Amino acid sequence: MAGNAESTCRAIAGYIGATLAIETRFVDGLPWQAREALLDAGEIQLCWICGLPYVWKADAPDSSITLCAVPVMRRARYEAKPVYFSDVVVRRDSAYESFADLRGASWAFNEPRSHSGYNVVRHHLSQLGETSGYFGSSVESGAHQESLRMIIRGEIDASAIDSTVLETELHRFAHLQSEIRIIDTLGPSPMPPWVMHRSVAPELRAAVAGALLGMHRDSRGRAILDQWGISHFCGASDSHYDPIREMSRQAQAVSLS
Repeated sequence: MAGNAESTCRAIAGYIGATLAIETRFVDGLPWQAREALLDAGEIQLCWICGLPYVWKADAPDSSITLCAVPVMRRARYEAKPVYFSDVVVRRDSAYESFADLRGASWAFNEPRSHSGYNVVRHHLSQLGETSGYFGSSVESGAHQESLRMIIRGEIDASAIDSTVLETELHRFAHLQSEIRIIDTLGPSPMPPWVMHRSVAPELRAAVAGALLGMHRDSRGRAILDQWGISHFCGASDSHYDPIREMSRQAQAVSLS
């Protein structure tokens, strides 16, 4: 997940350890690529990952991960469902008013393994019958938060930002309200899941899932969830991610610029 979720993830790791009386450690100080590799190797056992790499990993013949739980966000727009959105953001003083205005604009995506910043945008273009050349240029920023900074600096015109990441940024940095605008929204999409490595004993996997599912009923757990606007965790099923599989299939032939 984005950098602004790390403090919450660290607190959740600590909560699981305290609740189950086991040792837990939040792995930080590494780029997400390195942490994903550690998950694949079984050296990270619990991870919050984007829905797109989830389906790639889950559908692999030798899949090493299993679903654990899924966050449900608190705001009314999520309708108490495990979904999120991709908000299309521009500078506050921009002339753009909708996605339809962005033909020929400069665009940033966070990275090509992202559903919210890349896959869902390409799918949206496929629905418009646009397979290439819609944006005048596109660039990989490396992170949603960096895409926001690029918009504010005037380096690119627009980007699709994970709505949960954006809401956290706007809550923590109120001045952003005067610097950016949301001109469109793509989605909803299935919320990124928490997954576990299959090397973890089934009994422990069930206990970890139980700790997450019960967080909102515990005062300490509730305070941690509130840090990132999470209402509660719900159970996860693989079929919930079928829309991402279908969007990915339809997006295959689409390039952003």
